[in-house]
Formats: sequence, C-alpha cells, structure tokens
Amino acid sequence: MASETELAQFLKNMEKKAFKRTFYHVRNEDAALDILQDSMIKLCSNYADKPLAELPLLFQRILSNTMLDWFRRQKTRNALFTNLGDFNAADNDGEFDLLEVTSSSADDATSESAEAWVDRLQTLEHIETAIMALPSRQREAFLLRYWEEHDVAQTAAVMGCSEGSVKTHCSRAIQALSKTLGTQGIRP
Repeated sequence: MASETELAQFLKNMEKKAFKRTFYHVRNEDAALDILQDSMIKLCSNYADKPLAELPLLFQRILSNTMLDWFRRQKTRNALFTNLGDFNAADNDGEFDLLEVTSSSADDATSESAEAWVDRLQTLEHIETAIMALPSRQREAFLLRYWEEHDVAQTAAVMGCSEGSVKTHCSRAIQALSKTLGTQGIRP
C-alpha cells in the first residue's frame, strides 16, 4: 500500500508527462488539465490502497479511459449543439506554450546562440505538429512507448490491445513522423 506522501510524489512526478500526453490527444489545454485532474482524483479515491509499483499502469489506464470519456461527451455535445466559436478555433493552435516544454537552465540559454535557440524551438514545433497529426492510436502508442518510456507489454496493457498492435502502431507512427519531418528537412 502506497503511503500518502508516496502517492503525492508519484502524482507530482507524472504530472508533466501525463499533461503533455493528454494535450496531444485532446488538443485543448483546459480540457487536458480537467482530464488530468479527474484522472488523479480517480486514482487517489479508488486505488490509494494499491502498492506503489502498480500505480503507473493504473494511472495510465485511468487517464486513457478518462480521455475516451471526454471524446464521447464531445461527440454527443457536438451532435446536439453547434458552437460558432469552434469555427474560429480551427486555425488557432490554442494557448499552449511550447516554451514550458523546452525549459532549460539559465546557463544553457546564455551559452546557446540566438540562432541555434530559434532553430531548436522551430524543430520542436515541427515535431509537435507532426505528432499531433498522427492518428489517435498511433499517437497514443508512440507517446506511451517513447515519451512515457513504457515497454511493449505495459503499453499494450494501458491501451487495452495486443503487444503486436502496439508494435504496429509504433512502427507506423515512426514511419509517418520520419516522412513528415523528412519533407521539412528535419533528420534524426
């Protein structure tokens, strides 16, 4: 059984990666924050008695299910109502600040030239755009495997599919990213 401080530390460690994963899926910062908060509350209220080693996969599964619930609610809401503000947001990426993702120490920023910093920032924006353009299952598999650093079995458990499906989704995601980024002149 995880203690209260261990649970708090676990959630603190998972917060940034889980937010980024959620944001990539829902493409809305406010919704991503709400989903993340709901997932954390569900973990604490329903699974606080579980051992610390079981929490990472439980949390990933809760987060995935909460995102699916959000998409279902949006689908229903969009079928019933049309919000004219949604049409304006189609070409606007939202309020997400990429600078938060590329946080580096002050020493690193001063030693790097402005041109190199801008190039790195633009490269990260291209990568983020390419990841967001992936189909949802490929994006989920890619983020779980390479962002969250889960192995194939853990990723399959979180996604609720076979290990072969995870490998296929990851392979297709890598091919798509390689092709997209290659056309933009970004090479590994």
